[in-house]
Amino acid sequence: MLARLGSEQGKACYAQRSRTIEPVFGQVKTVQDGGRFMRRGLEACQAEWKLLCGTHNLLKLWRTTTATSS
Repeated sequence: MLARLGSEQGKACYAQRSRTIEPVFGQVKTVQDGGRFMRRGLEACQAEWKLLCGTHNLLKLWRTTTATSS
């Protein structure tokens, strides 16, 4: 794995990762206080995660529509 990440293509791929996926998890953890699940059990955690993701997406839509309509 170190050899793959050490190559030019591996470095470019790894740099792309930080721009696409990881900010979403950081925003859910810090802004929505989603660092830990509040409920126990797999189904409850899955439901809570879906709720966090849904509110994240709704906030993105709301911010986009209010910014363009102003």
